[in-house]
Amino acid sequence: MTQDGTDAYTGADGLPPLVRHALAAARAHGFPFSCRPEQGRLLRVLAGGARLRIGETGTGLGVGLAWLASGAAPGVGLVSVEREPERARRAAEVFAGRREVAVLTGDWRRIEEHGPFDLLVLDGGGQGKAPGDALADVERLLTPGGTVVVDDFTPAAGWPPLHEGRVDRARLHWLEHPALRTVELRLAADLSAVVGTRVLV
Repeated sequence: MTQDGTDAYTGADGLPPLVRHALAAARAHGFPFSCRPEQGRLLRVLAGGARLRIGETGTGLGVGLAWLASGAAPGVGLVSVEREPERARRAAEVFAGRREVAVLTGDWRRIEEHGPFDLLVLDGGGQGKAPGDALADVERLLTPGGTVVVDDFTPAAGWPPLHEGRVDRARLHWLEHPALRTVELRLAADLSAVVGTRVLV
């Protein structure tokens, strides 16, 4: 969830039609926290590598999900979970008629009912960033070779990475996870994402 992410699209050109549709819904309903264009473009590229299933936590009004759906190959199913019922309902309207896309309402753990995933985007739970937010079990939720994305980090300036002056434990969890080969990608001067691939066994 990116503060002022919806506003970051002002003047943006070349957006996929489904992204434009989701963005219009976010603006119409005053939702400011859409993924930024830099994040969306990364998600679109990564979605192209999914073979069967993509999962996402934190649908919002569906902008990130629209990027994913715009990049996914035909036949790939997408499942997103949004905890706020009204947001989930409005996001589902964006994807009406897209049988490959399902928007669920509830706690992020509902995503576990639909895995394992070729690509899993943790934006609305499972990241471990906030107190009480349990970390997603990628060994169970990802296919071997599958990819997890945890975004909305401030780019690290050194090692270990810091957040608000303290060691960023959540980021370290993903960067040092024994089942993942992980890298932090700088998407903008103020934005990075952690992308990990589950080790083939």
